[in-house]
Amino acid sequence: MTTRAETLDRILTLELVRVAERAAVAAAHLRGKGDEKAADQVAVDAMRKELNNLSMKGRVVIGEGERDEAPMLYIGEEVGNGDGPEIDIALDPLEGTTICAKNQPNSLAVIALAERGNLLYAPDVYMDKIAIGPGYPEGIIDITASPADNISALAKAKGVEVSQITACIMDRPRHAALIEAVRETGAAIRLIGDGDVAGVIHTTDPEETGIDIYIGIGGAPEGVLAAAALRCTGGQMQGRLILDSPEKVARAQKMGVEDPDKIYRHDEMAKGDVLFAATGVTDGNMMQGVRFKGDEAITETIVMRASTGTVRFIRAKHKDAAKFA
Repeated sequence: MTTRAETLDRILTLELVRVAERAAVAAAHLRGKGDEKAADQVAVDAMRKELNNLSMKGRVVIGEGERDEAPMLYIGEEVGNGDGPEIDIALDPLEGTTICAKNQPNSLAVIALAERGNLLYAPDVYMDKIAIGPGYPEGIIDITASPADNISALAKAKGVEVSQITACIMDRPRHAALIEAVRETGAAIRLIGDGDVAGVIHTTDPEETGIDIYIGIGGAPEGVLAAAALRCTGGQMQGRLILDSPEKVARAQKMGVEDPDKIYRHDEMAKGDVLFAATGVTDGNMMQGVRFKGDEAITETIVMRASTGTVRFIRAKHKDAAKFA
C-alpha cells in the first residue's frame, strides 16, 4: 500500500517535474514573440493537462486569478484525477509573462504542492514582501522597519559593509521611494522588470546570484510560491496582503483571512512538507531556459522538498517538443 509520504516522493521525482517542464516548453515556443497573453495561455493549458493526469484530489489555492477572472487554473479549481491524497497547489504556469514575451532573463514555470490546508489560501491581490536567504539569526528582517534598518541589520549579520549588500527590487513606479531609500544607505540595487519569485529565490544563493535581500510589493500568488521555495531551501520571508479596499477585504475574508493586517512568515504561508519545482523558460541566474534542438527540447528544472532540504537540478531531453505547444 502506498503511503502519503511515498506519494509525495513520487510526485517530487516524476510528476511535479513533468508538470513544470511541460508548461515551460509550451511557453518557450512563444518566447520573444511579444505576445504575453498567448504565451501565458499555452503554459496554463499545458500545466492544467498534466495536473489532471496526477493521482490526487488537488485544489488550486494560488493560481491564475479568481474564478470570475480566469478561465482555468483559477483559485479554488479542482485538479487531478480524483484519486489519492488531498493536495493544495500554488502555481504560476508562466512567471514573468512580459520577460518571456521579450525573451529577457528569469522567466519560469513554477508550482508548489503541500497537503491540504498547508498553503496560504489568499485572493489575487498585491503583497508587501521582504526576504533573505539562509544562515542568519531569526528576526534579522522586519517588514515594518525602514529599508535602512533592514539593510543595516543584514550587513551586520553578514559581517560586511552596507555597500556590499545588493537588494533586488521590481522596477515599478510604486517603488520610487523605496529605491531612493535603499540607495541612500549606500547599498546596491538589482532592478528587475518582472519575476519576483525568481527574485526571492535568488536571495538563497547570493554568492551565485549577487542578491542578498528582496524588498517590495508584488503579487500575493508569487509571494506564496516564493515562501514555498524558502521553506525548502532556508531563509526568512515576511509578507503582508495589501487589502486597500472593502471589496478586497471581503474577498480575503471569504477565503479565511481573518486579520487583514496580519504579517505572514514564510512558514505560515507554506507549512508542512512542501514540494516546489521551477523550470527555466528563459535563461536566468540559476537555470538555463528551454533549448530547442531539432525535434528535441532540453529543460533545466530545480525541484525541492522542505522535509529533507533536498534540492535537485534536473536536466532533461524531451522528444517531439512540438507536441508541448
